[in-house]
Amino acid sequence: MRFSARPILVMLRHFDPVTLRLFIAVCEERNIARAAVREALVASAVSKRIAALERELGAPLLVRSRRGIAPTAAGEALLRQAREVLGAMERMHSEISEFAAGVQGSVRVMASVSALAEQLPEDIAGFLASHKAVRVSLDEKVSREIVRVVREGAADIGVLWDATDISGLQATPYRSDHLCVVLPAGHPLARHEAVSFAQTLDYPAVGVAPGGTLETMLRRESALLGRALNNRIQVSGLDAASRIVAAGLGLAVLPREAAEPAARAAGLVMVPLAEEWAERRFAICTRPERLLSAATRLLVDHLRQRAAAVRAPARSAPG
Repeated sequence: MRFSARPILVMLRHFDPVTLRLFIAVCEERNIARAAVREALVASAVSKRIAALERELGAPLLVRSRRGIAPTAAGEALLRQAREVLGAMERMHSEISEFAAGVQGSVRVMASVSALAEQLPEDIAGFLASHKAVRVSLDEKVSREIVRVVREGAADIGVLWDATDISGLQATPYRSDHLCVVLPAGHPLARHEAVSFAQTLDYPAVGVAPGGTLETMLRRESALLGRALNNRIQVSGLDAASRIVAAGLGLAVLPREAAEPAARAAGLVMVPLAEEWAERRFAICTRPERLLSAATRLLVDHLRQRAAAVRAPARSAPG
């Protein structure tokens, strides 16, 4: 059988959003029955929709294997573009609905745990104070998820550690933070002015945000030292980590700027890590500028200016 060579993007105009959503569900669930349950339909209806898609495209989109259903090469292309199309439609609906409510523009921001715990909320608040007709939603995800949702158009702006692979996206430098060891005042390392990461591996630790960028980096650095993390407990947030440390259950490697309020309140000591990689730089990532709304561009410019003001050297007062 010869398949049509027409680009999938051109042909997407023939497909309704329901069909695209069902195709995405089948690819994500790897099973038609589970996709049908997820979308509140019978399996036969889902199968018919997928078959109609394949007839329209003239190419097989799915293949069955021992592990379940998986997209073919054509299916992968359609999956990627279907997500973009549905994301654009959701943004269109949201933005138009908000115009009807008197809100002129909306921006969806996804940020890492550290970015949310530091200056990002205050920077966004400053933006909203001078752009009262713009609505900003702010959600937390791990870095790899932030990159995915920005690429797919489900979020307008991502703020994350710049060590993450953000190829294909437009990146702008944002702020930075510094990793330190948070520990009780009586801990053997508390009297040091700075400690190496290797020294921390001799003691029980508290892991933060399992699977996140910080934990991934610490695991990599410990592996390079031929060691393993000595995590006694894992928690999802920085405040919880400080409480666990205060209870004497271990030390924690945390960004100083985010951890300081809770650590000081708990009477904990923060000792800087001596390694160069302990200074982390954050980036603002978006899709290409031509795809951004006016409100998104305004917020990116505001965040860039705020970060540049912090990075600029302080001017000496006149003598």
